[in-house]
Amino acid sequence: MRKLTYFIATSVDGFIGAPDGDGEFFYSHVDPEFIDLLMAEYPETISRLGRDQLGVADAPPARFDAVLMGRATYDVGFKQGDANPYGHLRQYVVSRSLTTPPDPQVELIAGDVAAKVRELKAQDGLGIWLCGGADLATQLIDEIDEYIVKTYPVFVGTGMPMSRAGFGVRPLELTGCTALGGGQVITSYAVKR
Repeated sequence: MRKLTYFIATSVDGFIGAPDGDGEFFYSHVDPEFIDLLMAEYPETISRLGRDQLGVADAPPARFDAVLMGRATYDVGFKQGDANPYGHLRQYVVSRSLTTPPDPQVELIAGDVAAKVRELKAQDGLGIWLCGGADLATQLIDEIDEYIVKTYPVFVGTGMPMSRAGFGVRPLELTGCTALGGGQVITSYAVKR
């Protein structure tokens, strides 16, 4: 069975974006070692434009063959003119307001997103990447199988949290930890069921 992995960037204090959701501040804390690690272990999580710039446009997926994102997360690239940010993956956008996919390679999910995720998990393939954001992570809190958290060396004080699921002890098992020279730390956790 495929896994749903919440692979997300966060500040040291657990925010995935500014109060308005903007995550641009993370980009000023990316160094070559971090990019090298992403290209080697998670090349599919780099957008199409980024893959072109880095010369890894043809890199095969290492871990995920599908990406699931909320409308606000999708809009980041869409507003910059990229309606197909992860064309190398099957792309699912959760939205109640969009009725027509902005690109033929984007599938919209308007109904029960948890049911759709369970359907995707039952299919053959690599993992499913939950790209963001906080509201979608909240809806899928019981479907997430794994967390991979890219912690950047910044403290922002307030902003968009990783989830709005409310208090609940959800046990995790640490499965990996990599500290990089630029101060980023990548930790991975399996959900204990």
